[in-house]
Formats: sequence, structure tokens, C-alpha cells
Amino acid sequence: MPPPPARPLALALCAAFAVAFAAGCGGSQSTEPSEFALTVTRDFGATSLIELRREPVPAPPGLAEILQRYPRPRARESLFVNGILADEPAAKLELHGGDRVWLDQHGPTVAPAIFAAIGSFPEPFLHGIAGKRLPVRVECDDPRGGPCSAVAEKLVALGVVAGRSALSRSAADDSLRVLVGPWRRLRGGDVEADSIDAGPRESGVFARLVVLDTAGRPARTLGAGTGLVATTAEPERRPVWFVTGTDAAGVAAAARAFDESVLADRYALAISRDLPVAVPLP
Repeated sequence: MPPPPARPLALALCAAFAVAFAAGCGGSQSTEPSEFALTVTRDFGATSLIELRREPVPAPPGLAEILQRYPRPRARESLFVNGILADEPAAKLELHGGDRVWLDQHGPTVAPAIFAAIGSFPEPFLHGIAGKRLPVRVECDDPRGGPCSAVAEKLVALGVVAGRSALSRSAADDSLRVLVGPWRRLRGGDVEADSIDAGPRESGVFARLVVLDTAGRPARTLGAGTGLVATTAEPERRPVWFVTGTDAAGVAAAARAFDESVLADRYALAISRDLPVAVPLP
């Protein structure tokens, strides 16, 4: 299928937005092999309730017992393990050393489910899924360009073995892919990119390069130079990450934001004038 015509990456944010990077915010949660990290937030990561960084890995139903300590006043919640929506209730989840568990309590949204989020970075790249570390590929519109190098080098610095290549259309496999380039070059290349274009009902990403509110309505246009870091997952496929933007300046901004201190507790993140814009905000 040929890619649809290019259009501006009008990141319509899902409500309001943050106005400054919190340097060092959500710092490293490195764990020992027998430990996991737990974060509990509210309203799409807007409010942090608890951060447990080095907890012994419990056997089921231990995670459910831990989570029962905290009030759960919101209508819905999302439970992620290494940034991927859990496919079992907390009482049945088997955790592994190094896992990052994130429970976010929030109100209803237009998205039936949000299958992946960026806020547990450097997971799932570092410890993988269900205790299995997976191959990582950084696929770039310009494999020799600065943004491609910045993303690949960040992963390598974290201890992740990451291959680098030109963009390709991938069949379902065990690789975790990071696609780097302007949205006009990434769109139409994968079912994951198609789902982002289709909106949050399909992808769980509240930006389709218009920024949307939690009801899926356009909220704000950010214009040229805007970047986006997001991830989504399709059935029977591994999550795909996007480091993208309206243009080369936007991609460069997104690559600079590809860091734990910036991505922590975010579902997705837009970057406008080098300032972070949480996607979504309640």
C-alpha cells in the first residue's frame, strides 16, 4: 500500500501540557536480579503516588497484595509491566528481576485500551518481556544522521545491544523496533504507524500528529519543529517505538528527549520548542 500524502504533525494534546523538563525527575530505578520497581501514578502519570525502586520479586499473588495498600479512586486503571499492558490481573502476574511495574489510575478515555507506554524506559529494551530479553533494532530514515546515532547510542550506553538499519516493513517477530524519522517517512510503513494515524481508539496514542484530548478531540496544534516519542502494540506483535516529528528539527528534538529522566511516567511525549508536552494530560 503506498503511503498516504504527508500532512503536518499537528500534535493535538490530550488536555494541558507541562512547560519544562524536570531534570533528573523519575531518576534511575536500577534493580538487582531479584528485585523489581513499582510506580503508582494518577491521571496518566500527572501525579506520582508511590515509587518503590528495589522491591523483592514476589510470587503470585504478591503484586496484588502490594497494590492493595494504595487507594484506587479512579474509574479505570492501566497496569504495565516494562511499559506493556499486563495481560493478566495483578494476582496472577509472574514478575522477573529487573521488571518495572507501573499502575496508573485514571478516568475513562476514548481508547478502549492503551497497550503500551513509554514511561518505563529503558524498559522493555533492557529486560525484555516475561523475563526474556529481545533483539532491538533502530530503524532510521537516515541511518547516518544525528537523531539515529543519538537513539542508538543511548540504548548502547544503557547496556542494550541495538542494531541499526534503514527503515523496513517488519513482519511479526521477536524484535523490539525503534523507528526514527519524520512522520511523513514513517507513516504508511507499518500497521503500528497506521494505527497512530487512525487515532487513540486504535493505537492508545493520544496524538496523531493533531494533539487530542482524552475524548479524542483536537486540542492544540503545535506546528513545525514538533517532536513525538510514542509507542504502540498490535496483537501478536511486539511494541514499536516512534521517535519522530513534523520535520528534521522535530525528529532531532524527539531524539534529545529519548532519556529516562524525560520519559518517566509518560504515556507518550510531544516536544515543542524543546519543552515537553505530556500526551495525554487529564
